[in-house]
Amino acid sequence: MKTPVKFGKYYLLERISVGGMAEVFKAKAFGEAGFERLVAVKRILPSIAEDNEFIAMFVDEAKLAVQLTHPNIAQIFELGKVGDSYFIALEYVAGKDMRAIFERAKKRTEAIPVPMACFMVMKLCEGLDYAHNKKDSAGRSLELVHRDVSPQNILVGLDGVARVVDFGVAKFEKKGDATIGGQLKGKLAYMAPEYLRNEPFDRRVDLFAVGVVLWETLAAQRLFRGSHDVDTVQKVLGAAPPAVSRFTPEAAPLEPVLARALAKDPAERYPTAAAMALELETIASAAGLVATPREVGELVRASVGDALEEAQVG
Repeated sequence: MKTPVKFGKYYLLERISVGGMAEVFKAKAFGEAGFERLVAVKRILPSIAEDNEFIAMFVDEAKLAVQLTHPNIAQIFELGKVGDSYFIALEYVAGKDMRAIFERAKKRTEAIPVPMACFMVMKLCEGLDYAHNKKDSAGRSLELVHRDVSPQNILVGLDGVARVVDFGVAKFEKKGDATIGGQLKGKLAYMAPEYLRNEPFDRRVDLFAVGVVLWETLAAQRLFRGSHDVDTVQKVLGAAPPAVSRFTPEAAPLEPVLARALAKDPAERYPTAAAMALELETIASAAGLVATPREVGELVRASVGDALEEAQVG
């Protein structure tokens, strides 16, 4: 966008991403006495602005995510409507999602350093554990499941902090089946087998997805992606993940973590994200695979260059 575009009380500066349902902009909000703040504005695409089912899901995302306040979850500020367009204003993270960081490493035929992969995934687990255990105002557990944990939905900032985003398909464990209108919600290559089979599921589907994210980040390879959707589903349901150490020998100490997270039977997986984070941290520390936020921030900076860092303070 060559010039800022006014959108309600915000000015849209540039489009960050666009998907099939919504687009996300870097935007600036202004207030009294010269106050200004960078935010991200996520708005429904005009082509589906009259899709009542998606609008309901979009509104539910905002109502849900605004309750989640944690360093490893991108904060929601506002749900609004400008004309016929619904939008969510949320925390702007100057950085890149894990998919972009992964793709850069893949193009350079190198893996993300193992300590940094461990650090990012540990923080992902911490954010998910908070969401999984979130309680309502009466102290009852909401029993949330994200359902769309994937590299695209994990933003890593220049500060080295990983944040989970996009609770648009999150749901309560006790509510209904895995589908809405007969359609699976999420990305096939990160879905747990029980979810793909439309069986009862719980938070452990998110932990399977975390296992896929960790494996791919360590190996700089896609794990279950097939040549078409049916092939992908068959790989998730039946294919045994190869040892990650085949691609990255330094990741060998993490094989037990991956084996448990990627178990086809949910009963064999970690019971909680906190349990997975603890074992990952314990093994990584014992093996000397420890990274700091500063080092992860440098990795992100190498992926995005100086332009984004300048935009963060612009």
